[in-house]
Amino acid sequence: MADHADNDNDGEIFLYRGGRAPLHVSHARIDESVDVIEDEAFRDCRILVHVETHDGIRKVGQWAFQRCKSLMWINLKSAVEIGEHAFDDCENLEVAEFGDKLETIERYAFKGCSSLQRLNLPSIIITGRGSFRCCKALTDIDLSERLETIREGAFVGCHRLRRIAIPLKRGLFSFNVNLQKYNQFDRCDQLTTVDLVGEAHTKVISSLHMKCWRAEMEEEINRINQVLPTTPGNEKTAAIKQWVDSVMDKMDRYKAEHCRFVKEATTLLELALWKARLGEIECSLEPEAKKAKVDAESARRERRITCGADIVIKNVLPFLQLK
Repeated sequence: MADHADNDNDGEIFLYRGGRAPLHVSHARIDESVDVIEDEAFRDCRILVHVETHDGIRKVGQWAFQRCKSLMWINLKSAVEIGEHAFDDCENLEVAEFGDKLETIERYAFKGCSSLQRLNLPSIIITGRGSFRCCKALTDIDLSERLETIREGAFVGCHRLRRIAIPLKRGLFSFNVNLQKYNQFDRCDQLTTVDLVGEAHTKVISSLHMKCWRAEMEEEINRINQVLPTTPGNEKTAAIKQWVDSVMDKMDRYKAEHCRFVKEATTLLELALWKARLGEIECSLEPEAKKAKVDAESARRERRITCGADIVIKNVLPFLQLK
């Protein structure tokens, strides 16, 4: 169902309640009863300039705004999913505001949005195949710590892209079977900077046992921003993936070494406690000797409790084993 609202100071505003909007719409308001903007709802509304949304919209359907060439800004802070080709060829779309609920952007959702400049996707899990292909004005991308997959060709042809922020995870890039390569950032010739999102890697590195390990890990993390500026555009993705794998391999190795040191320290401490408790074994002694021994044992127990060795064994050491 589609409807119109009354005229206001900005002219006629189309009130969208579902279905297909008329092609001549220039201003639209999504009714609060609508939580899904349906497939092809505003497709080919080429003079659509402004869409007023609300906080109850959870999904934008397939081709919902495809070829809305006059649309410049949209607020999608409540959306969880954006369907394939939803904003395909919205060439004047400069700003798309996403909130902390958006998890999935389907294939080619923003392909050809050649005016889109920045992306902040704080909760994204999946970016689909070619989802931001040929967004030629895009310069900065901040992805989520929750990100699991960047599919094939997601950012191909983003010629002005300079910086991305991604989590440190294996298997982040999908392999392009047709091209027999990873091509998420092909033709992103100006991509020179990769930052890491999240704090998991920082916590692990700061907790490593040896200072030289921490220094080497930090050096390896910084390496990508030294090699990426001279890496050809069609090799950017391969370089980033190789770097992620290298960082993860080193981190796994040092975590294993760290755990080995912790285990050795635990064993030594347990042996020390066992030795300290040998004196607790009761022997057949004269009453006077027994009394002296009991006093010594009491003092030893008191000192052991005071030094906290028992607490270390049971409660502290397990936390030193890095996950």
